Amino acid sequence: MKLTNNRFLLRYLLIVCLTIIGFLTVPVFVHAQKADTSSTSDVQFTSIPTAADSIAIRKKAQAELAKKAPVVKAITKEKPKSLWAIFLAGLIGGFTAILMPCIYPLLPLTVSFFTKKAGSRAKGIAQSFIYGLSIIVIYVALGMLISVVFGSDALNALATNGIFNLFFFALLVVFGISFLGAFEITLPSSLANKLDANSDKGGMSGIFFMAATLVVVSFSCTGPIIGTLLVDAASKGDRLGPAVGMLGFSLALALPFTAFALFPSALKSLPKSGGWLNSVKVILGFLELAFALKFLSNVDLAYHWNWFDREIFLSLWIAIGLMMGLYLIGKIKFSHDSDVPYLTIPRTFLSIIVFAFVIYMIPGLWGAPLKSISAFLPPMATQDFDLSQIPGGNSNTTPTSTSSTIHKYADNYTRIRTRGLDAWYDYAQALQASKDEHKPIFIDFTGFNCVNCRKMEANVWTDARVFNHLKNDFVMLQLVVDDKAALPANEQFVSTYSGKNITTLGGKWSDLEASRFNSNSQPLYVLLDSDGNMLKDKNGQEIAPSPADYDVESYLKFLESGIAAYKK
Repeated sequence: MKLTNNRFLLRYLLIVCLTIIGFLTVPVFVHAQKADTSSTSDVQFTSIPTAADSIAIRKKAQAELAKKAPVVKAITKEKPKSLWAIFLAGLIGGFTAILMPCIYPLLPLTVSFFTKKAGSRAKGIAQSFIYGLSIIVIYVALGMLISVVFGSDALNALATNGIFNLFFFALLVVFGISFLGAFEITLPSSLANKLDANSDKGGMSGIFFMAATLVVVSFSCTGPIIGTLLVDAASKGDRLGPAVGMLGFSLALALPFTAFALFPSALKSLPKSGGWLNSVKVILGFLELAFALKFLSNVDLAYHWNWFDREIFLSLWIAIGLMMGLYLIGKIKFSHDSDVPYLTIPRTFLSIIVFAFVIYMIPGLWGAPLKSISAFLPPMATQDFDLSQIPGGNSNTTPTSTSSTIHKYADNYTRIRTRGLDAWYDYAQALQASKDEHKPIFIDFTGFNCVNCRKMEANVWTDARVFNHLKNDFVMLQLVVDDKAALPANEQFVSTYSGKNITTLGGKWSDLEASRFNSNSQPLYVLLDSDGNMLKDKNGQEIAPSPADYDVESYLKFLESGIAAYKK
């Protein structure tokens, strides 16, 4: 009877895992096959606005948009990439968690328990496999619970919501302080005691509760890592993000328990537990504090506070990096740290990397682009003191325009403006400028919190050829989809595309991107003629919108195809 129950539980765990994997992979596969129009529910949709102040002109602009080409099927790769990035982040977090003092000492003890108590090697391996499988089920269930409770709409809203970004910032600061040793974040001891009592039942149910006990008692070490992963996944706005992140985390965490059960002799080669385990926690604490600043920067940009500039952000990162480097070489010690009588080889190499990174960031205080980390920094336009040169060679910081018309909404975007480029921020104004200047329109669907947008601007737009095309051959229209500035009351109405109420300036550009170009990812680059129609190549096919493309030559071909099509 007991054997039958064990087999039933094993089958149940396998079915649950296969269901979870299917749940995670099928939507990604479907998304890769066709543009999923349901994905547009992730954004707060709004109707297409006009630049006119009067109702009559606004209706005219809406009529012009209604005559345009049909919706373009723009298949983007942003979501699969973000899910893979979340999975890899979870994987790294899981391997990092293994080195924490709450888990690392348990690794040989747990493996020895299975190999010795099982009676045979095959049975010990089977039990360790069930143990690892149970860890995966528990953590993925946590991620799925968050996905179900919040849903895709809520997760997407969290990505740009000021209150939640501030909450995430405060939460990561608390996690960082915890890792630095100020206090420990633990779950109730009664929960651990109950799970531990159930683990004594034996059989596969006992192994499952052993895994649950590990999850609970190690929470003081894994909690901040899990919290950071879930915050990062939620900020991506993807419905599957939390579950995918927990899949990567639990897979990495469970793997050593099964691997060492297969090769128990390898346990002898593991470093002995000691003060270095606490050093891992402290280093992670510094990294948590650095990561928290990104969420504070998001709020500053989206709500136009205009005080968290690029050099302030860099100064804080430099200070954190210096503290981390000094800690690694033993010049700084916390109350719970062991003495560092000499530098080990790993500490030496880690300290070299940290100090090198600090030195690399210092020129950024004077405007160096810092391309490798530009995606995480506030935009270059927030830099108060900038000695860098414009890619085209012109050091004039004020862009020129052939039109004397005041650029509507321009004051909202001084902190993300690309130096040397003259951009418009209103669709109707850009159409008129295109007719006046006889140039095609280059639409840049961007966002304050768009990491890939900053990466494109720092790594691709800085190429002299790309920059000169954007500056001289196009009317640039930048539409910021996460701007929280409220629309005037007479411009707020219900979107005919999504049925949602239009209340913010960023929301109406989201509707334009989703309803006309079938995309809600940023960046998205679109080429139009002076009448707002999609430009067509020499074969008469519409030039498809381009997502982020870090290949400069490929991006140049995209731009030059639009220039040639407009001249034709």
